[in-house]
Amino acid sequence: MIVRSRTLLSLALLAVAVGVVQRRRGPAAGSLTVRHAAAHDTSSPLRDAAVPSRAGDAMRLPAFALAPGDDDDDARGDTITTIAHTVPAGSAAVEQTTQGTRPAPLLVSRFDGLGVGFTGPQGAAPLRNPSDNSLAVGPDHIVQIVNTRMAVFTKKGARYDSTGVVLYGAVETRNVFKGFGGPCELRNNGDAVVRYDQLARRWLIVMPIFSRVPKRAVEPEPGRDGEPARRSMRGQPGQPGAPRVLEQPRVLPRDSQGIAPAFVPRTSGQPRAPTDSGSYAMCYAVSTSPDPLGAYYRYEFVRPLFPDYPRPAVWPDGYYVPSSTGDEVIQKHACVADRARMLRGEDATEQCVVIDGVNFLNNADVDGTQLPPPGAPNIMIAAGGTQLKKVMEDDALYAWTFHVDWRDSSKTHVEGPRKIAVAPYHYLCDGQLTNCVPQPGTDRGLDAQGDKLMARVVYRRIGTQESVVAVHSVNSTSGGGGVRWYELRVGPKRTLSLYQQGTFAPDSFFRWMGSPAMDAKGNIGIGYSFGGTPHFVGQRFAGRLAGDPLGTLSLHEAVLVEGESAQTNTLRWEDYTQTAMDPSDDCTIWYVGDYLRTGAASYSTRIGGYRFPGCATRR
Repeated sequence: MIVRSRTLLSLALLAVAVGVVQRRRGPAAGSLTVRHAAAHDTSSPLRDAAVPSRAGDAMRLPAFALAPGDDDDDARGDTITTIAHTVPAGSAAVEQTTQGTRPAPLLVSRFDGLGVGFTGPQGAAPLRNPSDNSLAVGPDHIVQIVNTRMAVFTKKGARYDSTGVVLYGAVETRNVFKGFGGPCELRNNGDAVVRYDQLARRWLIVMPIFSRVPKRAVEPEPGRDGEPARRSMRGQPGQPGAPRVLEQPRVLPRDSQGIAPAFVPRTSGQPRAPTDSGSYAMCYAVSTSPDPLGAYYRYEFVRPLFPDYPRPAVWPDGYYVPSSTGDEVIQKHACVADRARMLRGEDATEQCVVIDGVNFLNNADVDGTQLPPPGAPNIMIAAGGTQLKKVMEDDALYAWTFHVDWRDSSKTHVEGPRKIAVAPYHYLCDGQLTNCVPQPGTDRGLDAQGDKLMARVVYRRIGTQESVVAVHSVNSTSGGGGVRWYELRVGPKRTLSLYQQGTFAPDSFFRWMGSPAMDAKGNIGIGYSFGGTPHFVGQRFAGRLAGDPLGTLSLHEAVLVEGESAQTNTLRWEDYTQTAMDPSDDCTIWYVGDYLRTGAASYSTRIGGYRFPGCATRR
């Protein structure tokens, strides 16, 4: 999440993570903007000489790939807030107050990623708070992005005999765009996200540009909620242009202990990042093969509205990337990029809809390779309430459908919101930027980000069953925090209904900032932060088998990593964690989150893979 200085009064009015869902009668279409890529090319392979190309990497798409027919320091400051712990009537009815009775899920592998203690061929990664953890898993690799740095690791299987060996990194995320030009190359922003598009066997990296680029003669109009569609200007003539060679970071020499020093990029002679009064941008890189160290198609789309907190989601007809447009407005920008053309490296467009009065949106992200029905619109979901207006409770989720038409943008439309009644909930810690989660040995509490559904909202089709899983953090009756989770089912008219729900709160400690996934058998796994005196904050994982009693996480909680120190330099505790499905078996759920090592001043990250009994592996 972008971080900027502001007064305490501004903090009180902070709306990056807050919103109110306006109740509307019937469908409502937002304003639509169609954007051609401001820039577009094909990169040369990302790998350096130490990582040889894999012979025979296929650039062909599998048959099921397409649908049928720099660094900104955390300067917000710390808001120390005393809050009452409120639980609405009816919330307790769905609380799970005991651990699951089944054995914990099997931990397949775990290793430390970017953070304190990390070193790779290009050295260590400078840390920034809060961490923005993003993780993606492919057939042979695991890719992690944290804020403005990325790394590529091995994954045990057909190509490598072990997991967690660093092949590439730490490098700036913008290294993917070296030689591309424009803000994607010049500005190394945080909030970058990586996904593995399992349907196409490709990697997707999305990086927002938070500073304005130089103003153009004709600036795109941002649009408003309810306005008709408009087509944007083309950013550069002659697109897509010739392929460009990516800069290869040097492999740093290692000392007698085998440790590479921290990588400090050369700055002399480099152009300065744009700081003009024009528009913002969103940068996309789509790999040409299943190898994340290979070549990428690169795109820049002009964004006239501030593109904070992007959450990419893979859907057959597009890459959906919602974002927030500012700190003092309750407004979201729901965008979709032309996935089919981007996978082929062709000129592509992005269509955006402005939606006012909505909490943080998450688009449904596909798990597995079974497609939704042909023509099915993407699903967007938000929690209710609005922290900005001090409304911290609700008894519903709110859903939209997003239909895109690449031939005729006038037919692109968003319908919603539709209210889905759920058990009442109160935002954990009254939302975000509160000094709430206690730590041993310090009066410094941690932020809970309790005002929003967390990434990812996942979609899984198994036969004719279509499920959507979402999580957020709520106050529990025991005085701590619980992970509220939902499985929704998609009906024949593409409407969502509640299938099951629960709040995992087996004791009075804090469980929050969860991320869910559903495996090929319909089992649900959720990773989350765990803490509260006397526990330093670490990461845990729980889940359920598909046939278990509804509303329960039936497998005993597993510990991915125990915290060893308190975080005292800021109250911001990782803006989000992340799950990722393993495409090699469609059973292993990978998860990443933060912890602090003994005596460390900042965070490390732990990556782990879990598997449920009865989900057979395959290669």
